Amino acid sequence: MNIKSPSSHKIQEPVSGFLYIVGTPIGNLSDISYRAIRILKNVSLIICEDTRQTKKILNKYEFTNNLISFNKHNSFKKIPGIINDLKSGKSIALVSDAGMPGICDPGEDLIKEGKINGINTICIPGPCAAIAALVSSGLPSSKFSFEGFPPKKQQEREKLLLKISRTDKTTILFESPHRLQKLLNQLKEFCGGEREIQVFRELTKKYEENIGNNISEVLDFIEGMKILGEITVVIKGMNKTNEKNEFDKYQLKIELNELVKAGLSLSSASSYLAKKKNLTKKLIYSLY
Repeated sequence: MNIKSPSSHKIQEPVSGFLYIVGTPIGNLSDISYRAIRILKNVSLIICEDTRQTKKILNKYEFTNNLISFNKHNSFKKIPGIINDLKSGKSIALVSDAGMPGICDPGEDLIKEGKINGINTICIPGPCAAIAALVSSGLPSSKFSFEGFPPKKQQEREKLLLKISRTDKTTILFESPHRLQKLLNQLKEFCGGEREIQVFRELTKKYEENIGNNISEVLDFIEGMKILGEITVVIKGMNKTNEKNEFDKYQLKIELNELVKAGLSLSSASSYLAKKKNLTKKLIYSLY
């Protein structure tokens, strides 16, 4: 299939039937591009997570346009109508509350459906909290993994923590402020307190804050604090030289639970695994 693109001399102007994925500021409203403003001014309509958030941009740059909400509560109901509008020739801009649409928001589903229906899609790049935190962290940035928000379910969460503990790539996470301490404690359990980490709060905003240098230090720093704002966490990958000292806590837990379910006492199961894995019985026992 041939994908159309706007001609070069009209690159700033919306084209009928195109879906524009528009990056918006992650905090500071001055961080929006000239091209993004031109597109938002001139499309047929703007679909956004929260119309109140998007209106802040429109008000600052003194223009109006048609806004409709598109969020996790109504996205699947609205996608068919949006696709029909695009097919009928409307130009539509997709924005999120902050940053690039499609990253940890329902815009991903609309973009996918647009591709299935042959809708032409153009990205107007803009700020991204994950990339801003990564390049500001001082941690290796040539290879990295973005994992979004950690799962809430314990089994899925432990799988992710195990993956983070064993990868040599830098990992980027989003987390809510009231769950930050829990995440850091779990990272300390799986990665060790000395693992290098940078925690960013309220990127680009008035009270932007960057906390490091390792997991233990960050935990000590936030002890007793009321954490507010949007959080981005950047975790250094495991050193290759330490790989032999790592062990698979998640798999050990599974094996320990299976042995106990099979009828062994916790003490006997722990002794068996300690000998098998060349680890201390106390460490195995503590995993139950």
